[in-house]
Amino acid sequence: MGQLVHTLPVGKKVCGVTLLAAEIYLLREKERRQVEVYDVTTFRLQRRLTVPDARDFTDMTSCEHNRCVYIGDYIGFVYRLDVQGAVTGWAVNHSPRGLSVNAAHNVLVTCTEVRKMKEFSSHGDLLRELTLPDDVIRPWHAIQTRSGQFIVCHGERNDPVHGVCMISADGRHIVHSRGGQRCSDTDQCNVPVHLAVDDNESVFVADSDNCQVTLLSPTLEYVRQVVSRDQLKIDPEYLYLDTRQRLLYVAGSDLEEDEWRGYAAVFSV
Repeated sequence: MGQLVHTLPVGKKVCGVTLLAAEIYLLREKERRQVEVYDVTTFRLQRRLTVPDARDFTDMTSCEHNRCVYIGDYIGFVYRLDVQGAVTGWAVNHSPRGLSVNAAHNVLVTCTEVRKMKEFSSHGDLLRELTLPDDVIRPWHAIQTRSGQFIVCHGERNDPVHGVCMISADGRHIVHSRGGQRCSDTDQCNVPVHLAVDDNESVFVADSDNCQVTLLSPTLEYVRQVVSRDQLKIDPEYLYLDTRQRLLYVAGSDLEEDEWRGYAAVFSV
């Protein structure tokens, strides 16, 4: 089981968490200064950054190679925020949900409503677009492995199937799959919404409605529970894994007295 290392300050609704240049980037739903930047060692707040014109954040990821973070906006945009705070962006033409960066330093955007993955260059050139297999009903987040295959989590509360699957590099075939009907068992899925993959290609899954983080093998077999319901204040919605330090960042939000409150915690794994 992962051990709690630190909890970041409670605040507005959290919409993503990532690391860049030894700093933690925490995305919050605010009118101004939406990105909080913390020191990765002391966990002290360093500064706040603004994404102008953004409306409804969906996810955030980072790229050390290009020294920037990418932020999804439900209205159909991805914003590129560099370490100096400069913001550019491009249209996705569908609502982006999950974001990740692949080995080629390109941005992989998961579009839930149309069951597509879109790959963009760092400055927004569309490189390819893949439609997911029919069994993947509502994809939330996708990560491309070094071998070119994709790990995808999918399934909303009312969907018949919830799970995590490995999809071929051309996006057409399911290679491995784990899941079925939504289930509250520790080793099963109940709205899996976000992923992280370590250097061995083991898969961490934010299992939102089961309020836990689980670890799957590279072939998606259940290994163990990493973070339990008792360790979390919220349903986990976003993950980031620091593979060098073996630290897992878990973030999410909860509705308290008609107001969303966002949490983020760091666990050693």
